[in-house]
Amino acid sequence: LLDEIPINPEYSTYKRYNASQLTSRTTPPKCVQMLVRDFIDDSLYNPNYGYFSKQAIIFSSEKEFEFNKIKDNLEFMNLVAKMYKEHEVPLDVTNKASRQPWYGYAIAKYVVTEYKLSGYPSHDLIIYELGAGNATLMPELQLQSQNVQNNKNVHDCVEVINKSIFDWNELVADPCYIFAFEDNFAHDLVRYDYVAEKPYQAIVVIDDKGEFEEIYEPVNDPLITRYLTLRSRTLYKTPVLQNRFFRKLRNKLPFSPNMTSPEFIPTKELLFLEILKDYFPQHRLIISDFYKLPDTIRGIDAPVVQTRYEDTMVPCSTFMVSPGWFDIFFPTNFELLRDIYLLVCHSGKAKENIRILTQHDFLKRYADLERTKTR
Repeated sequence: LLDEIPINPEYSTYKRYNASQLTSRTTPPKCVQMLVRDFIDDSLYNPNYGYFSKQAIIFSSEKEFEFNKIKDNLEFMNLVAKMYKEHEVPLDVTNKASRQPWYGYAIAKYVVTEYKLSGYPSHDLIIYELGAGNATLMPELQLQSQNVQNNKNVHDCVEVINKSIFDWNELVADPCYIFAFEDNFAHDLVRYDYVAEKPYQAIVVIDDKGEFEEIYEPVNDPLITRYLTLRSRTLYKTPVLQNRFFRKLRNKLPFSPNMTSPEFIPTKELLFLEILKDYFPQHRLIISDFYKLPDTIRGIDAPVVQTRYEDTMVPCSTFMVSPGWFDIFFPTNFELLRDIYLLVCHSGKAKENIRILTQHDFLKRYADLERTKTR
């Protein structure tokens, strides 16, 4: 039972930090408290020891696949595995941008098609790419948009945001496209009182030895509160609070838990949407991300936490791992994201042009299938 776990009284003397307050540190902190989103942000994005600063490698190859000469999907995957093996480099080496011509082509075809229908020729095609990587998609997008536009009067004005979107403070009044592909937005963690359904926010405590402990307190963080309030206005019902009768019955059993299982909520995603509303009023948002993931840790909408060991990615059972050495990425509930997006950016008014597609359906519509088809 969580309320029966003794909490070290020394923890109350630890100062609570957010991720931005730790950016000048060169080593992970000790004797601190952090909300889960700040712990994950620091682990992934700290400029000195974060995963994307030191460990993440974007696969690089100047070779393009000749799909029409490849027998089938199995042969293609074997070729990819061979190329990864040939191009493995030490973790502290920065790699060159990888080539993604056909994925870039599909995205470009979609954007240019939509642009011609809605914006051309009244304004330029303006694109911002967000992400924790090294903007590998954007050069291909620029090239492929020229190949598919078939109109020399279509202009491209592309900007890669090289600072955190969460530090953005400049109004972009022009119509623009925002790309957010696999953005690893940090989440918070909440659990609920089993009967009263009162939410509690998780806090990560790091002691003087660098060991981690997870403790809980009633929700008081403004961002968590905003997200839960907005979500209550949708039709979504968290699975951990379903079947109230069963929960009440179970609560009467000896040794039953007094709090629900964990639930991860995309608070940084909400902050991102609020920035779009305030600073990109005429944006069109395009998101591509994982819908479901294998090997996740325990919890609703829980992440995969993994590290590389002897050329193999090894999943972990907790997000409380040594900062900088582990990738932490979440699935995206696109239906819920759509509903939250409407509330934040469009005052809850339905927009018919908001679409959710599987990657399979998207590529069937916009990819060059003849040139990417195996024998």
